[in-house]
Amino acid sequence: MADLSFFEKIEKIKMIYRILILAGTGILLIGLFLFLFYFPKAEQIKYLEMEISRLDREIQKAKETVKTLAKFEANYAKVEAEFQTALLLLPNEREIPSLLKNITDLGAESNLKFVLFSPKKEVIRDFYIEIPVSINVTGNYHDVAVFFDKVGRMTRIVNIIDVSIQPEKSLSTILNTKCTAVTYRFKG
Repeated sequence: MADLSFFEKIEKIKMIYRILILAGTGILLIGLFLFLFYFPKAEQIKYLEMEISRLDREIQKAKETVKTLAKFEANYAKVEAEFQTALLLLPNEREIPSLLKNITDLGAESNLKFVLFSPKKEVIRDFYIEIPVSINVTGNYHDVAVFFDKVGRMTRIVNIIDVSIQPEKSLSTILNTKCTAVTYRFKG
């Protein structure tokens, strides 16, 4: 009976109010749907689209990097080979005594007499260390020149600097030659 009274009450409402109640209920349901489901999902979709766009740009950058990777690897291999070649020219710490012995052997082969052969304090540079050695030899001019030439032809880098040549006596062909031989080793 209560149900009939409810329906009877609805039948008594004017048609315009029924339409407004129906429209209001529809608007309320649509509004709830929009605020509870549509707008949050639309915002999430917008965020995901921006994320996809960002990832697409990163993928494009990665593809460009991959295209140049072979070039970079070839350059790296070339630089590594050059570095290994340079390391062959720079002795390591264990080879220094044998290198210095080679220099004295070259002096002896060149008929020079060693008066002084004294290693100096190492000088640390950016990526290498200079190892200077004071040398004082006696011999004629040609023998000194042959010695310098032989040192220059060594496979390792050895520079002769601060050369001073003076005759042993006045009008003598025997010369006192003072110089510094500098070799290098890799710091790393």
